[in-house]
Amino acid sequence: MWFHTCLSHSSSVGVQHGLTNLCFPPPPAVQSHCSSMAVSSFLPRPGAPGVGLTTGGPGSARAGSPASEEEAGSEVLSHCSSASEGASPAEEGAGSEAAGEQGQEEEAEDRLKEHMDNLLDKSAKTRQVALQSLRLAFSSKTLSEFLLERRLTLTDSLEKCLKKGKGEEQALAGTVLALLCLQMGSGPEGEEVFRSLKPLLVSVLTDSAASPSARQSCATALGMCCYIAAADVEDLISCLSCLEGIFSPPSTGEGDSAPVQHGPLHCSALQSWSLLLTICPPSHIKSVLDNRWLKLPPLLSSSSVALRILAGETIALVFELAQDLEEDLCHQDTEFLCAQLKVLATESNKYRAKTDRRKQRSIFRDILRFIESGEYQEETIRFGLECMYLDSWARQWTYQAFKEVLGSGIRHHLQNNELLREIFGLGPPLVLDATALKASKVSRFEKHLYNSAAFKARTKARSRVRDKRADVL
Repeated sequence: MWFHTCLSHSSSVGVQHGLTNLCFPPPPAVQSHCSSMAVSSFLPRPGAPGVGLTTGGPGSARAGSPASEEEAGSEVLSHCSSASEGASPAEEGAGSEAAGEQGQEEEAEDRLKEHMDNLLDKSAKTRQVALQSLRLAFSSKTLSEFLLERRLTLTDSLEKCLKKGKGEEQALAGTVLALLCLQMGSGPEGEEVFRSLKPLLVSVLTDSAASPSARQSCATALGMCCYIAAADVEDLISCLSCLEGIFSPPSTGEGDSAPVQHGPLHCSALQSWSLLLTICPPSHIKSVLDNRWLKLPPLLSSSSVALRILAGETIALVFELAQDLEEDLCHQDTEFLCAQLKVLATESNKYRAKTDRRKQRSIFRDILRFIESGEYQEETIRFGLECMYLDSWARQWTYQAFKEVLGSGIRHHLQNNELLREIFGLGPPLVLDATALKASKVSRFEKHLYNSAAFKARTKARSRVRDKRADVL
């Protein structure tokens, strides 16, 4: 009855004010733990559900009792504590993400350990699958810390695969060995791997009865491991002599001018020989410039387009090294060499494939331009947020050799492998957060604009050199 009397003698504003002051006084517990703003937010509103506006006195009696004051205070405290813990889900999310990454790394390491154990399996198929998995892992990731304490075990397993394996298994073992040396770097660990398996690589490479794919892989591995880990000049010179004996053409009679049949083995041997030539001491380079480089021009008559191109690029490398040493390569056969390069730069014989002719003409034009005027066409390699300039034949040869071994993983290793960054002068690896990586990505629309502009420029450039066949009547 008293409640309805209060309502009848107050205005609408007064009712609200009277209810706040008379019917629901602020509990002491609320005043002690929250500010006045927090108190007003927790006080009940007229007409709100659960408040005794329609039930009368019993609801008002419960609100004013000491028990209800304690309940209100506990509700405020629980609300404040829950608000203070609002940042915990983000922290838990970051922690769970880190734990997930660690779990993935451990799982990957367990798989690598299993593949290493399978290298000693009795089944040749199982060993080949393990070698393929290791090749993929070593070429796509940097695993130097993981392999550091397991290098001896892995080296012994690869030695057994090279000795007892056949064909494809030997070829895969040679590739994995080159990748292992690349992961170990140029320190004592890499030198130990190279010294332990160098005699076996030379043995397989020079064995004419061995599989051609195995010999090719060993030629690449010998050049790469020697480039990375050879500490003595004697090792370097011996590897150069071994590789030179593979690609040098056999002696022929004066009347025999037929092109010599070559294959991928000769290409790999010549590529490794050229790679090692870039790190030779000046004294040995002078001996090469004196007479050995004359073994290269006969390779320009090979039936293999790949070997012809490699021979031309090697000749350009020799001329570049001679310029660095201020040596003169004016020889009686130099004029004949330039004439031969001009023929290859303009060759249009129909018995060669169209793609081979196009590729050969493009490369030999660059080679001829460099030999005649010393101009080199610079190339830019982009990876992540960085780029690298190939401004010399030596730098080009080095990049191509590592790309041959790493395949599509070359960009990852250029970003993260300290050995490659040291070789190409890129400095220490960059540390990028997620925000920088996201900002570096190009949108699809920007890619579309770039491709459109490149297509337009390419079309204009090609139209200037194409035959105007439409004008011919």
